[in-house]
Amino acid sequence: MGQEKYSYYLFVVVSCCSFPGKCGLDQGATLKQKIRLSVAALCSVVSFWLMAAAPITHKSHGLSRFDNLKYPKGFRHFDYVNPEAPKRGKLKLAAIGVFDTLNPYSRTGTHISQISPLRFFTLGFLGLNEPLMTGTGTYSPSGDEARSAYGLIAESVEYPDDNLWITFNLHPNAHFHDGHPITADDVEFSFEYLRSKGPIKYQLQLKPIERVEVLDKLSVRFHFKSSGNRDQLFCAAELPVLPAHYWQNELHEKSRLTPPLGSGPYKITHVEGGSSVTFTRVRDYWGKDLPVNRGKYNFDQITLYFYRDLTSAFEAFKAGELSLYFEPLAKNWAKAYNFPDITSGKVIKAEIPNKRIIGSPMIVFNTRRAPFNDIRVREAISYLLDFEWSNRTLFENAYTRANSYFPNSLYAASGIPSSHEQALLEPFRTQLPQALFQQPFLSSKTRGDGSIRTQQQQALTLLGEAGWQLKGGKLVNRRQEPLAFELITSSHLSDRLILPFKKNLASIGIELQYRVIDTSNYLQRVRTLDFDTIGNAYPLGLSLGSELFRYFHSGNADIPDTQNLAGIKNPVIDALLEKIPKAESQEALETIIHSLDRVLLWNHYGIPLWYFGKVRVAHQNNIKRPAMATDYPMIINTWWQAEPGGSQ
Repeated sequence: MGQEKYSYYLFVVVSCCSFPGKCGLDQGATLKQKIRLSVAALCSVVSFWLMAAAPITHKSHGLSRFDNLKYPKGFRHFDYVNPEAPKRGKLKLAAIGVFDTLNPYSRTGTHISQISPLRFFTLGFLGLNEPLMTGTGTYSPSGDEARSAYGLIAESVEYPDDNLWITFNLHPNAHFHDGHPITADDVEFSFEYLRSKGPIKYQLQLKPIERVEVLDKLSVRFHFKSSGNRDQLFCAAELPVLPAHYWQNELHEKSRLTPPLGSGPYKITHVEGGSSVTFTRVRDYWGKDLPVNRGKYNFDQITLYFYRDLTSAFEAFKAGELSLYFEPLAKNWAKAYNFPDITSGKVIKAEIPNKRIIGSPMIVFNTRRAPFNDIRVREAISYLLDFEWSNRTLFENAYTRANSYFPNSLYAASGIPSSHEQALLEPFRTQLPQALFQQPFLSSKTRGDGSIRTQQQQALTLLGEAGWQLKGGKLVNRRQEPLAFELITSSHLSDRLILPFKKNLASIGIELQYRVIDTSNYLQRVRTLDFDTIGNAYPLGLSLGSELFRYFHSGNADIPDTQNLAGIKNPVIDALLEKIPKAESQEALETIIHSLDRVLLWNHYGIPLWYFGKVRVAHQNNIKRPAMATDYPMIINTWWQAEPGGSQ
């Protein structure tokens, strides 16, 4: 249609010059009159062409990756909440580890959000600064929708087809806990500080953004460095909005145990250094009636108690000092829940299905260091982990071996590559193992009886190819240096897995030094990349996108506090990651991530362990949760406390 109109206007210009009578001029029209009419017609053509070429601007109450927002404008609440949930009660939870700061925007210190299990269930972000939109990111993930976000501080957004910018229109009632209104200046301050001086995760998140423009008091526009698909808009939407008037002279402090000024439904009201943090519901919270908040944040008070080990935390739960307990140990779940409150029904056990992509627990190799810069060494060591024996003997056969970085999700690669994956990977064929194209990746499988003779032989063959020889019961290289490495963790939770692994490594002459260190020292060593191997699980969400750059792109391999823990520098992985923002459909996105998964696995950057697909939780019987099952059920902010003896 646009081309037809353009041709018509061009015809008018030509006609006016050659056949002036057709343009309302008589044959005696002067040259000046002919030129004037021709110029007018030409202006019409140019004007139309500019309008046709200008990107269409969309205005919406939410963002979605692929034009599939579930909830329409004016929706009242999410389906997975109980909008009538009462506001009452106190919730007491356990965290394992220690913290030394309440400032999540500092590059130093251990914040509560970094401590297990809080980092997986986003509880550590209570009482802090809300983002512009909610649903993606770590603040309040969606329970039933992948890669979609709805307005929180921003009540609406505007963006063009080419996604070169996005404007956030702020809610006029939004304010911080001290009553100070949230303005576009706060958004600009938050961006400028976090991208230049904040933790590395924020610097990477905000990297696609070129600048922020304050349009007026309640409107702010983010300009991106290049056009792209809608995925990059979430980088801005997930920005936490800090109070500029409060943080202006405070953010530079290395460690703070003074509760920072927030804007959300809870504020920190009491702190016992290193042992507990109490959040109290803000009764005049500005956003309590927003559709994204109805049915959420129902407990009047939430207290996090910090324990140094699982045993003391579980004993506190059994004694009634905690209302709820996440159980990480399969053997405990099977055999330790026989105390009186379970028998009487005062405490309820539940296994809740979960599709959140936590990522497989994994032993990660630091490929920046020898000997893990050799793929043959990495693969050889993986043969010595006897998952089948551990699962049968230690874990009550509760787990399934992971053969993916994203198990229990639609992003996990399986079988041989599909035709679409083959086409995507074909340009990189010479840079990839040929086995990747011909067979599925499967971790070494043992008989489960403790005998791993086959795996020992496979490992020794690979290590021999890499220049390691067995001498005097020790594997040594050409310089007669022994093959030895250290694995560090911050919890004894891994003891039962790692100690048998250590024994298996020793059986072929490899020395593993296994060290459990306190949380602060552990995080410091990880931040400075001072480790050989560590245990890790990548906390993700219901969908995957640009956050994968942080974990696997070579540009992030050597920066301090990086999330690319393995130090991956692989041009094929980089190329696949760079295709993610260009995916035009969910199917295309899955094809890219399946291919990425295969390349990661076949390069043996770590040893995938297992997945469960459920969350084990025990809680007092007066704690209730919505009836509707969701893909991401561990949203404690949708649970509530019933009256004694009542349904609510």
